[in-house]
Amino acid sequence: MFVKICGITSLEDARMAVDAGADALGFIFYPRSPRFISPETAAAIVAVIRREAPSVRCVGVFVNERVEKVRALLDSVPLDWAQLHGDESPEVLAALGDRAYKMLRPRPDFVPDPEPYRGRLTQGPALGVDAWHRSAYGGSGQPADWEIAAAWAKKYPLLLAGGLTPENVAAAIARVRPWGVDVSSGVEAAPGRKDPARVRQFIAEARQAFGRDLEYSFGGGR
Repeated sequence: MFVKICGITSLEDARMAVDAGADALGFIFYPRSPRFISPETAAAIVAVIRREAPSVRCVGVFVNERVEKVRALLDSVPLDWAQLHGDESPEVLAALGDRAYKMLRPRPDFVPDPEPYRGRLTQGPALGVDAWHRSAYGGSGQPADWEIAAAWAKKYPLLLAGGLTPENVAAAIARVRPWGVDVSSGVEAAPGRKDPARVRQFIAEARQAFGRDLEYSFGGGR
């Protein structure tokens, strides 16, 4: 089970999340987000994490950004992956090659075809699912559509986001069976500031839920 802690804004929170067992840290480069981080601050944090925990993935979150800027930050920060969290087209995703994946936000009145948005990462998610919100691109605390996510998770390595918390992540994993989970607001003390106890609890609950799912699968329950 891959666990991403998103909305990191400080080295203290980055180290804490890594110590708690996070597989990836997310840095949001969308200026309108309360969890926005400058490229300079992100670069300073990433430099430390690269030295202390080189296996941890560092992910930049972008919303309707120019491809050229995404590429520049991937190289300069540097970042492992770009998470496209806005209204980007399949062409934008393709232009970033094997360094990006797309988060889809199905609306009540429109469910996109995920196939054109399938990314090319070899050791990461093919795509992700987050909750639809009229005015926010993630971080709203609202749950994603688990029914749609579960259907897609049968076809793709899927990263599930949207309203996840330590209290519901086990149920989400049991229902959706995703490749990984992504949390931001659900483990915060305040926007942009993580609650260490909730981060640890979230990661522990996710690992335990995934372990139970594996035991059930290989035990002949399915």
